Amino acid sequence: MASPGAASRTATGEARWRSEAASLAARLPSLVIAAKQIAQSVMHGVHGRRRAGPGENFWQFRPFISGEPAVSIDWRRSAREDRAYVREREWEAAHLVWLWLDRSTSMRFASPMAHASKIERAVVLGLAAADLMVRGGERVGLVGLTRPLATRGVIERFAEAIAVDEGLNASPAPLPPAQPLRAHSKAILIGDFLSEDDEIRRCVQALSAEGAEGHVLMIADPIEEAFPFEGHTEFLGPDGVLRLRAPRAQSLRQDYLDRLRRHREAVREACRGRGWSFAIHRTDRPPAEALLALRMRLEAPTSYLSARGG
Repeated sequence: MASPGAASRTATGEARWRSEAASLAARLPSLVIAAKQIAQSVMHGVHGRRRAGPGENFWQFRPFISGEPAVSIDWRRSAREDRAYVREREWEAAHLVWLWLDRSTSMRFASPMAHASKIERAVVLGLAAADLMVRGGERVGLVGLTRPLATRGVIERFAEAIAVDEGLNASPAPLPPAQPLRAHSKAILIGDFLSEDDEIRRCVQALSAEGAEGHVLMIADPIEEAFPFEGHTEFLGPDGVLRLRAPRAQSLRQDYLDRLRRHREAVREACRGRGWSFAIHRTDRPPAEALLALRMRLEAPTSYLSARGG
């Protein structure tokens, strides 16, 4: 049986989460606008994976090749010149991309050194990435929240799904469900990945078990890397309940930085072992910078990512 003190701490943590969830939901309209602006700024050069094949949309005319069936000739276009032309249609084989955004408690953090909280940056990048992928001909779904969509209104649809879930889900998980994604699909995971190394490795292995490609973007607050604390400092847990008082915080700096480095390398290795890419984005950097890098990773061949180690 839980003690009254434990019950009080649990109630305090849940009340804090509900307040932060309501705050995120209230900020979603502005995050939607930011996502659209960022997607627009990096949209140039995004052409999807257009090639000839079965489909409904016209792509291009090309010269008729001897041996092809005569029914494939576009006689109206051919009548303009002294040769026959074939009307090619765009190949409709959109990839399926699953997007997961970490909305756990630790993502609510924002230091004075940051331009935004980690969760705000993750949401903006996720929504902007979804918009870019849909424009490129992909179908994109939010893990556990939506079916795959290919609509130009994907930013608004995803924001609505997040807002609804913020009001219902009292404990968003720090990792996506460890369930295999089907072959030829892709996963984009955006979060701070502060879970235990083994948990992250098992999660990546499970998601990629059937051959799905993946891209992991770790969101970090700059203060998490700088650790500028000195003197008597009180550290609070993500839920605001756990506390650690350090009389000489600077004495913890090197051990902390060493552990952070080992953790990140473990996450990188978990990704590399499955041919996934891995990148870190700090919340004091422009979001367009991370989105452009993510787009380049999405367009790179899997073999290239494996060779580079993510």
